[in-house]
This record gives sequence, C-alpha cells and structure tokens, in this order.
Amino acid sequence: MFVDSHCHLDRLELDKLGLTLEQVIANAQAGQVQHMLCVCVSLAEFDQMQQVVAPYPMVSVSCGEHPLHQNDNVDPQHLLSCCQLEHVVAVGETGLDYFYSPESKLSQQQAFVTHIEVANQVNKPLIIHTRDARSDTLALMRSHNAANAGGVLHCFTENWEMAKAALDMGFYISISGIMTFRNATELRDVVKKLPLDRLLIETDSPYLAPVPYRGKTNQPAYVTAVADAIAQVKNIGITELADATTANFYSLFNRVKRVA
Repeated sequence: MFVDSHCHLDRLELDKLGLTLEQVIANAQAGQVQHMLCVCVSLAEFDQMQQVVAPYPMVSVSCGEHPLHQNDNVDPQHLLSCCQLEHVVAVGETGLDYFYSPESKLSQQQAFVTHIEVANQVNKPLIIHTRDARSDTLALMRSHNAANAGGVLHCFTENWEMAKAALDMGFYISISGIMTFRNATELRDVVKKLPLDRLLIETDSPYLAPVPYRGKTNQPAYVTAVADAIAQVKNIGITELADATTANFYSLFNRVKRVA
C-alpha cells in the first residue's frame, strides 16, 4: 500500500479531469493508495479546504501559509489556533522560495520562523518548501530548533549536501514526480543516496505529474509512478519501497488515523 504524503485536493480542477473528488479518491484507492495528506497553502483558504476533504477519512490535513502567499500576512495567533485543532496533523506548508519571489525574502523568513515556533508549541511536524534558498532555510531551521518538531522537506529538488543537512536534523525527504523528468539527473543521484527509512513519496497534485502522465493534471493515484521510479533508481522492489515509505509517513505524521 502507498501513501501520497503531499497533495492539494482542494486545488484540483475537477472539470478538467472530468471527475468528482470522490472519483479521484476512488482512483487512488484502486491503485492501493491508502492515505493522502491534503496540505494547506493559505490560512484564508483553510476552512474551505477542510470542508472539501472532511467527508473522506482517508484524507488528513495540515495548516500553514506557503512562502509565495506572503501578501497574506501570517497572524501567529490564528496559525496557532488552527494548528492546535486535533485533526490537523502538521504545520505547513511553509519555508522559503527565492526562485519566484526573491523580493519578499524578509517576510518569508519571518513567516517561516513563526511556523517553526508554532510547530514546536503544538508538537506537530513541519512541511517545508524550499527553492533557491538552501543556506537560509537550513540556518533558520537550526537557529529556531526546527529539529524539535521534526518534519519533511517536501518536493525535494536541492542537492545532496542540503538533503544530508536536513537528515542530520532528523528530517525526512519527500520526492515528487520531478525525479521522473528527463533533466532531473542530479535529483536522481540524490535519491540513490537517501536512506530508505527517511524517504517519503508525494504527488504535489494537481501539479508536477510524473512520467508517463506529464502534461496532465496530477492526482494522488499517480504517486505509484513516483514510487516505481524511485524503486528503479534505488534498485529495490516496489513492495519494499511502498512498505518503507508508508511506515515512514505514519511515523512522522503520528497523529494520522490509519483507515483500514
């Protein structure tokens, strides 16, 4: 069985897919995807996101503010109150993205620190987005004790040195369909080195559909294609990969209720 450790079900353009959300989830389950973590990117949209996925016990939720949503000021008390909710299993996604928004570095850093502090207060893991911000991401993680909360660097696209630094802080690394792209040679080299007991898989749907679905709207069912690509790179069986990444998910997100 597989787990999609990071998706955005509330952002699926279901009309383009020609499916209902119920059908999307049924497709995932038919492909042996037993659980999905729907990740919040905007506090303003958190309530709506919860309502969309509430009917589905095989979907968990996080709460946070994506670094590219910094026009929405992060209210620390609002973030804390949402993250204290029992059914919220993680804080994020948060982090730093200097690729798309280098001009908002300061506000991104302030928001990231707020998320780390909240995660430590509620004792829930962080979901971290990082792009073109390696040194600052690691520096803030260290200086604000992100290791106390733990978490994952999701949709990882950075180098082995950054992965190793995050692993040394006790973090997990999550791999998306990007690793199946033709030009992702460096990322595949990183995947070879990642220890199996610290690895997660994700779709980041509706974005970044893996080969052979590239160009289509991504969905949780496609996480099996990510798993298959990782298994090939690491030269292990798909069942071993599935068992390990599923166990890792439930170990990190230990508030998730397993659904038989």
